[in-house]
Amino acid sequence: MSDNEQVVAAAEEQAKTSPDPVPAADDDGSKTSVVTERTEEVIPGETEKMVTEAIDEDGDVVEETTEVTRKTVKRTMKITETSSTTKTTTLTTPAKLYGKDLSEYDDVDVESLLAQLSPEEITILAKEVDPDDNFLPPDQRCSYECTKDATGPLNRKQLIEHINKQAIETPDQPEFEPYVQGKVRGKKWVPPPRDARDIEAEEQIAIDMGEEYEHALSDATQEEIIDLAAILGFHSMMNQDQYHASLLNKGQPVGLGWDGITKSTQQKLFPMDPPNSTDVDESIKRVKDDDNKLVDLNLNNIKNISDEKFEQLFAALPQNEHLEVLSLTNVGLTDKTALLLAEAIEKSKTLRVLNVETNFISPPVIVRLVQALLKCHTIEEFRASNQRSAVLGNKIEMEITNLVEKNPSLLRLGLHLEFNDARHRVAAHLQRNIDRIRKDLELRLQYRFFNNLHRKSTRIQ
Repeated sequence: MSDNEQVVAAAEEQAKTSPDPVPAADDDGSKTSVVTERTEEVIPGETEKMVTEAIDEDGDVVEETTEVTRKTVKRTMKITETSSTTKTTTLTTPAKLYGKDLSEYDDVDVESLLAQLSPEEITILAKEVDPDDNFLPPDQRCSYECTKDATGPLNRKQLIEHINKQAIETPDQPEFEPYVQGKVRGKKWVPPPRDARDIEAEEQIAIDMGEEYEHALSDATQEEIIDLAAILGFHSMMNQDQYHASLLNKGQPVGLGWDGITKSTQQKLFPMDPPNSTDVDESIKRVKDDDNKLVDLNLNNIKNISDEKFEQLFAALPQNEHLEVLSLTNVGLTDKTALLLAEAIEKSKTLRVLNVETNFISPPVIVRLVQALLKCHTIEEFRASNQRSAVLGNKIEMEITNLVEKNPSLLRLGLHLEFNDARHRVAAHLQRNIDRIRKDLELRLQYRFFNNLHRKSTRIQ
């Protein structure tokens, strides 16, 4: 091995045994490490003599002289590693009261502190703290406490009289400057000068309308100009009475003019409807006898009808062949009698209109009444709104919708349906029924017309 190779091997062994450089952290979060590298180079001109003694084969001592030229180069490198991680520090401001930190009182037991206070100290503390509890009466939340004894029972009239008397006897505060009529006390308010652009905007614009129109407008009265403004649609120049009077040609109200104020219109008083004077017993008898003149039976607003009379009336409905309209509004109809009505509807042959509004019928019984309409193909109008239960519910409304869609003869339904789906489906089905009946009526009229025309032509021949 030559001397240069020995030097290089020694340098590599030293680099392996030397400790690794320790990275240093800067203030900004980056890491910096220092690496030192040593290399030895052979430089000609600078020689180093090495003398070694060796014994040859003959046993003689032989000196060997070696000249080596060496140079050690030291290189230091600084490696900086920058981290992209950002560290965010959130500073939370501690709660303070009068400049003092309250965090030290977080673990303090309030109940134990209150237990150490005397009743007088608790009273003082209660005056300083508002409980902010709506369930407490106002006299307990108010910090003012009257410690005086009551002089007697409360007399509100005397108290008001005493307050008024005290207010009258209390002298007014003296004025710094006495009032003198016509003299302004203090600084008089002067409006600021207006902008010239606003003044120019309010100037009237001169329009040349021609001599004919100017002459007509100059001779027109105020009522005629108001009528013209109403015709042209200038609503902001007049009130409602003037506008409607111009459109309906009723003549302008007297004394209003351009600056008139609309007064409230006097309500029209209508006489109250007289009470229903229908004789219930006589009506039930006529229904039983199938009176051909009894077509419309109105028992509305009669509240003294007993359940026995309702049972008699509903029992006579199936045998009646002339009654077409039955009105039972606000008669106190309950579920018990409404179920009997449903059974009578199924057997009725001539009933077209049934009105049971404003009663005490529950939603399931309303469904039973609508179901009874499927067997009675003559009823065209059914009304049952404004019952004790204002809301029917989704389930009841869907059942009513399904039953109505199966009814081919129902044309009008008086029920308040809350859900849009039920309302739209019922309205669409009722419209289809109306269209179908209208088409059937048109076909019947056409058939009758052509049949009569054919008969007339046959007679002429």
